[in-house]
Amino acid sequence: MSPFVFIIALFQLTLFLGHWLFYRTLVRFLGLPGSWPLKLALAALSISFMAASVLAFRQNGPFVRAFYALSASWLGLFHFLFWASVLCWISFWVHSALGLRFDSASWAAALLSLGVIAGLYGIANAQNPRVKKIDIALSGPPGLNDTLNDTWKGKTAVFISDLHLGPVRNMGFARRVAGRIRQLGPDILFIGGDLFDGTKSDAERLAEPFGQIHPPLGTYFITGNHEEFSESAKERYIRAVRHAGIEVLDNRMVVVDGLQIAGVDYRDTFTRAGYNRVLEKIGFTRGKAVLLLKHSPMYPGVSYRQGVTFEICGHTHKGQVFPVNFITHYVYRGFDGGLKRLGNLTVYTSAGTGTWGPPVRVGNRPEITFIRFL
Repeated sequence: MSPFVFIIALFQLTLFLGHWLFYRTLVRFLGLPGSWPLKLALAALSISFMAASVLAFRQNGPFVRAFYALSASWLGLFHFLFWASVLCWISFWVHSALGLRFDSASWAAALLSLGVIAGLYGIANAQNPRVKKIDIALSGPPGLNDTLNDTWKGKTAVFISDLHLGPVRNMGFARRVAGRIRQLGPDILFIGGDLFDGTKSDAERLAEPFGQIHPPLGTYFITGNHEEFSESAKERYIRAVRHAGIEVLDNRMVVVDGLQIAGVDYRDTFTRAGYNRVLEKIGFTRGKAVLLLKHSPMYPGVSYRQGVTFEICGHTHKGQVFPVNFITHYVYRGFDGGLKRLGNLTVYTSAGTGTWGPPVRVGNRPEITFIRFL
């Protein structure tokens, strides 16, 4: 069994067991009859997201998009119903162990209601990205020439990542985000990967709104993991982006008004050694500022040692839903969101503009990052 198939099977088994726990909670605490219709309904819901995902990778019709959106929304809602169920059983066992009286039905109803409220809030919260403003000084290595600082002082950039355009976030969302960017009027636009969800879609049409923005210093794109599920998929997405008039920085650098701007592919920088080789091959001019687009915030130490001044990342979604943010914080060692520094290196990791899987965000907000250079 391949690692990918094993992960998918483990994910589906987890969903099935989680729905079984939810079923036992409904029967034990709320007194619902343990009927076959209820069992079959929850069993169907437990496999709905995987079934919709398989269809979405092969087809792109109204039915498939609706099925995927509904199953993904249920998955987001179920996330909180599952944790509510876990709390119901923990509370029951604690009260039983202590010999305390416990109105399990009322407690379960309250917890499950909070789970529904959290899920609905998360769906609403994920709909409208906020504009997150940050200020960056291009003052990296000692002796950085003042001419560059004077050239870029006051200029602005917009960074978006992880829109995951596909069955859930589609043309309407793309146009809305592009409209917000146009209102901000940046000098330069960066798209940091996972513009597409990786499912079957009209990629050229989805990329079109971003090609119509035309910032004076250009628009630059790098691939994320969802554009790199296969070589053919990567080629198709890059072709769509280029067709929209957007420049693709595929492990290369351009110099814009004296600033070295580089972009790296996700797969080629997945390992520390691979990432180091890519940056060495690009070959930055030492002692001059480097702005790097990188999908994942892994290996900031490599960026620092290679002389990167400012790195902009996405990928983590800052966990997207509580309590996954604790996992991303651990995996990315604190570089999973916001501004961080490592010596002369400044790293900004966006929480992302869209959502993957469940169209839900709790504990963070989607963002369009507006950068002002000081």
